[in-house]
Amino acid sequence: VCFIPDGLDCSISFVSHVLGKVCVHGRQKEILNVLVPHLTDLTKSDCIWQRICWRLVECVPDRWMEAVVLGFVQGAPGADVLSRLLGNLVVKNKKAQFVVTQKVLLLQYGHTTAVLQNLLGYLSLDSLRRALLIKVLQELLETWGSSSAVKHSPPEQQQYISKAILICLSHLKEPEIESCRQELLTSMMEGVKCHLDSNLPQIRRLGMIVAESISSKINTDGPVLKFQYEEDDEARELKSLLVQTPPFCVVPSVRDDDRNEKADAALPLVLESNKKSHATAPVMSDEESDTELDSDDDLIPYDMSEDKELKIKAPVYIRDCIEVLTGSEDVDKWEATVKALESLVRKNPAATREVSVELAKILLHLEEKTCIEGFVELRQRAQVAVLTTDPIPVAKYLTSQFYSLNYSLRQRMDILDVLVLAAQELSYPKSHGKTKHSGAPKPCNQLLPGSDSSKDWRRIVDERIKSKTRRFATGQSQVELASGPNEFNSVAGHFFFPLLQHFDRPLTTFDLLGEDHFVLGRLVHTLAILMYLAVNTVAVTAMGKALLEFVWALRFHTDPYVRQGLLSCISSMLLSVPTERLLEDMTEELLETQSWLGDVVEKDPDGDCRRLALQNLLLMENLKKKLKSVPS
Repeated sequence: VCFIPDGLDCSISFVSHVLGKVCVHGRQKEILNVLVPHLTDLTKSDCIWQRICWRLVECVPDRWMEAVVLGFVQGAPGADVLSRLLGNLVVKNKKAQFVVTQKVLLLQYGHTTAVLQNLLGYLSLDSLRRALLIKVLQELLETWGSSSAVKHSPPEQQQYISKAILICLSHLKEPEIESCRQELLTSMMEGVKCHLDSNLPQIRRLGMIVAESISSKINTDGPVLKFQYEEDDEARELKSLLVQTPPFCVVPSVRDDDRNEKADAALPLVLESNKKSHATAPVMSDEESDTELDSDDDLIPYDMSEDKELKIKAPVYIRDCIEVLTGSEDVDKWEATVKALESLVRKNPAATREVSVELAKILLHLEEKTCIEGFVELRQRAQVAVLTTDPIPVAKYLTSQFYSLNYSLRQRMDILDVLVLAAQELSYPKSHGKTKHSGAPKPCNQLLPGSDSSKDWRRIVDERIKSKTRRFATGQSQVELASGPNEFNSVAGHFFFPLLQHFDRPLTTFDLLGEDHFVLGRLVHTLAILMYLAVNTVAVTAMGKALLEFVWALRFHTDPYVRQGLLSCISSMLLSVPTERLLEDMTEELLETQSWLGDVVEKDPDGDCRRLALQNLLLMENLKKKLKSVPS
């Protein structure tokens, strides 16, 4: 620390230049970890040292200003300390203003929450800087409400911007909120729509939390927005930013001491008043107490411990089930039929095949009449049972209805889930007689509505990649796996090809390439799973060609969930189609795909897309090495 002679003018521009050059050359932490604590102590009570510190930072050349300002923001223990060290630097210096209000908040997203709190708290601590705080909030809300930004920026950056918005809101005062209330409302409505349109649950929840926070700020007296979402640590952390007080160093004053003394003196008075109120409490008369006791609470309840619930007998024949599900008004019988339908279908395959399409139609349109626990799963399992019992006609019906009119998005996604579950069941070998059961776990077959089937799919792909990796080590002997004919072999095309036919033809209520991109994402992931399950089937090469053309048409889709599904399709094609067929029949397509995957690895904003693209490139390299190792 330098000592300045009393009463003498001096220049510290040389020190500013040294500080800037050291920071910009990568020694930011080393010098500021020593300098910031010293300046923090010196500026606590000495206004001269505050002016020296301000001058020290102001004299840093613009080309080094960013490194110095970032170092102070990251090293300051709180917003009040940062305010003492920097003063009104952001008002005086345009470069510092750009770094603080634009670059750190809108162009970068790797800083911690503490850095955001320091930065925005610093802007809120002076009347000259509060105008910049409101300007920053407006720009953050504009970015948060931009549909293009929501689609093309990674989830980490959107979470970073959401945190900054909540911290800004926590620093706003009532007059400031009143002056920009309409603008906040407009930004909230635009932003929450963009976020709810996203296919990623994390993005949707961010939109809900920020919209709730803005609503609570602008509607202090009236009703506020309230969404339903999972309350986890991340959600609680975001909400805490809205009510978190800035870390000011509060020095106790004489007024606080007087207030404490008055409070202590008031305690005996409160106690005395409580005693008096208890002493003067009115005593109830005997007649009033008798009328209170004379109520229905004294009635003895009936003993119903031995009562048994009457069991309704479920239908025994498939046609009886159809009659109950379509026309019966007996709710108990309807409920018993829904619960027994799956087992009845599997026990009577011949009878089911006679009415399979009719039964599939009834189940697709079946709605819940009573509150049955697990109704959605019961209906789905019955649909899977019908489809596996009579695959070709039922698959033709379901795939044709996927692109038909007058179906809800929920019904279309139900069709996709049923096709996947049935394909898994058909492709998995069934145990017959004394066949030994394998110790290997079965693939997960639960695809409840709203679930993301791509998670199970990626796990299966990762396991298959590991199984193709050669390891020179001895291990335990493998358990004998169950074997049997692949029933999916002869029907794979009926599940797969109809789903590719009309994806680019918009209907009145259904537009896959437009606003219904969530269903498109589910369709893409479904095709990837069907492709994977078609390994070693006759139609696998034709399926691979068709799927590659489908992926190529949609490779630049803006939604990250759709792009993840497309990359999963590439993985399933590389793993399922024989290597010889890939290199002989699809050479040019594979070269173009390899170039596209390289661009995805370098430029895609979504981390999962980059990871999947890299995985596909590694698969391609393994295929090349495998082909070279085969003797000609």
